[in-house]
Amino acid sequence: MRLTEEQEELRSAVRSLLGRHEGAAAWHPLTEQIGVAALAVPEEYGGVGCGAREVHVVMEELGRALSPVPYLGSAVLAVRALLASGDETACAHLLPRLADGSAVGALAWAEQGSWDPATIRATATPAPGGGWLLSGTKELVLHGAEADVLLVAARTDAGLALFHVPTDGTGVHREAAVTMDQTRPLARVRLDAAEARLVGTDGTGEAVLRHVLDLACAALAAEQVGAAERCLELTVAYAKERVQFGRPIGSFQAVKHRLADAYVQVESARSAALAAAFAAAAELPSTSPSPELTRRAAVAKSACSEAFSSVAGEMVQLHGGIGITWEHSAHHYFKHAHSTAQLLGPPAWHRARLAAELGMPSA
Repeated sequence: MRLTEEQEELRSAVRSLLGRHEGAAAWHPLTEQIGVAALAVPEEYGGVGCGAREVHVVMEELGRALSPVPYLGSAVLAVRALLASGDETACAHLLPRLADGSAVGALAWAEQGSWDPATIRATATPAPGGGWLLSGTKELVLHGAEADVLLVAARTDAGLALFHVPTDGTGVHREAAVTMDQTRPLARVRLDAAEARLVGTDGTGEAVLRHVLDLACAALAAEQVGAAERCLELTVAYAKERVQFGRPIGSFQAVKHRLADAYVQVESARSAALAAAFAAAAELPSTSPSPELTRRAAVAKSACSEAFSSVAGEMVQLHGGIGITWEHSAHHYFKHAHSTAQLLGPPAWHRARLAAELGMPSA
């Protein structure tokens, strides 16, 4: 599995831009100069019409830079949810703004710390004059406090459904969460009979969410690989510079072994993430869950979460005391590793999903 020359050129462009623009300030240059938000959007909705492999490249580079831009929440979760809904009217209305970066999207989904669609308890009831009224509380909403386009999953009499909720409507309360990982803005969204419009078909929300989950896990795995790779690079560079007992610590055999193990973990994770990206690219533009994609996405999310956490831990350990100070980025990678391991479900949950897909009993 290899990326094309064009995809590698995209990588170089994103890396170069992130080197010039730090933090949230990179979002507008990324969307205006490179068009990253439009990559996964079809051309008829103002996008570029690319696929999961281009998303993989962008996510890897965002992971390397620990960039807090709303790419995952807006250009992956929100965009994929709209496309998977099959609602052409909603797509025509919302996707052009998401594609050009003038609007940020958010998918309010998780409840009680779980991304399993079966745990959703938010309710949607028909409004007297048409439309719907939504009530419930959503947690861990990526960029939910500042999003311009808010999509919400709620339960109707027919099952789960997806809704578009105006952010300035009555009954919508958004609150930014205080997070350990400061590079991942999350929010809590409370809905009290909030007015909403149905997106797609009533009762098809579970299939939409499971499909979006697989695509998002593939994308997040790429981010974890990029971040883990950067952790290893920084640690190797430090091991060559830090002198102890008159020698660089990288010359000690024990340190060499630990770095070699970290390298194997990064490359194994990269293989899993690429396998998920290629599976996602093969399945698009499908709007329903695919067993093959689900298996690869579950493997990637589990393997990449654990690899990133392990390599980030080694980074802190081999940097010593400076690794946990505000003057060094090691602790930022360490926090990001543990937050991404839980985002979209912990490794154990994805292993259980994989076991279910393979017809095996889960532990």
